[in-house]
Amino acid sequence: MYTFIKIRGFRILADFALLSLLVVNQHAFAQAANPAIPASSANQPKLAVILNSGEASVSLIDMTTRQVMKTVPVGKEPHHLMITPDQKTLLIANAAGNDVVLMNPTTGELTGKIPNIIDPYQIGYSPNHKWFIANGNRLDRVDIYAANGADLKLAKTVKLAKTPSHIAFTSDSKIAFITLQDSSELAAIDLETQNVLWVMPTGKVPAGLWMTPGDQYLLVGITGEDYVQVIDWKTRKEVKRIPTGKGAHNFRPLGDKKHVFVSNRIASTISLINMQTLEKVGDITGLPAGPDDMEITPDGKTLWVTFRFSKKVGVIDIPSMKLIAVIPVGKSPHGVFFTPRAGWE
Repeated sequence: MYTFIKIRGFRILADFALLSLLVVNQHAFAQAANPAIPASSANQPKLAVILNSGEASVSLIDMTTRQVMKTVPVGKEPHHLMITPDQKTLLIANAAGNDVVLMNPTTGELTGKIPNIIDPYQIGYSPNHKWFIANGNRLDRVDIYAANGADLKLAKTVKLAKTPSHIAFTSDSKIAFITLQDSSELAAIDLETQNVLWVMPTGKVPAGLWMTPGDQYLLVGITGEDYVQVIDWKTRKEVKRIPTGKGAHNFRPLGDKKHVFVSNRIASTISLINMQTLEKVGDITGLPAGPDDMEITPDGKTLWVTFRFSKKVGVIDIPSMKLIAVIPVGKSPHGVFFTPRAGWE
C-alpha cells in the first residue's frame, strides 16, 4: 500500500540507490563518533513533541514504543516550534494565545512562558542567532526581535499583506524572506534596518520556504497549486516550477546538501527533490490525509511527519520510502520536534 514511485528511469533509480547508501553512511558515522553506543541505539532521541494546533495541547510520544505517554495543555493554537540556539529550551508558539511556552525538549516538562508575543504563527532564529522572527499569520504582521536565546526584545513590527506564513534566511543573516499566503507574494526584509526590501508575486497560496545550498535559489511550496516554485531571489525571477503534488506545503532537508523533502498536503504525498538538478526524484504515496511538518532522526533512517487532517503522526522508513507506523494524536497536528535530530544543512 505504501510505495516509492519510480520515475524517469534508470538515472532516478541510481539517485535513490545513492540516497540509501548515504543513509547507511550517516548511521555508521554516528556510531564512529561514539563507539560505546550500540548500533541499534546510537544517539537516538527518546521523546517526540507533537503540536495539536486544534486542541491547544502537545502530545508527548515515547519514540521507542511509539505510544503517546502524555497530552499536555499549552495554549491556543500551537502551530510551530523552535529550539533555542543553546539547544536547551523548546519554544512553542501559541498563535491565538499570544505567547510562547518554554519546554524541556528531552523531558517534556514545561519550564516557563514568554508573554505578549503577538500572534506567533511561524517562528525562527536567524543563522547568527541575533534575530528572532514571529510571523503574525492572523494579524498580517511580522515582529522582529533582538534575541539573546529566549530573551526577546521587540525591535520592530512590520505590516505585510496578507497572511505572513513561513520564513527563510540568507546564510549571512542579512535578509529574511516571508511568504504571504493570501496575497500570493514573497517579501524580503533587511534585518539590520527592519525595512521591507521588496515584494514579488508567486503562485497561489505560497507557504513553506527553503534556501538551496550556497543561497542560490529559494524553493517555495505553492499550497494553492501542485508545485514547488524555484525563485532566483537576487533577480526576483522564477527559474522553474517543479511539479510535486496538490498542496505543496513544507520542507525538510535530508541533510546531505542535495535532497529535500516536500509535503503535499492535499495530494497526501511527500516528494523528494534533488536541489542540484531541481528535479523531483520520487514520491512517497498512500499516506494518511494532510502530511505537513517533518523531522528526521539523527541516523537519517526515519522521517516523522504530522498528518494535519488525520489526527495522526507517521513514521517513514527513508531507505525503503515506506510508512511503517501511524500514531494517533490530537486534532490538527502540526509541528513535530525531537532531539537529537539529523542536521538541517
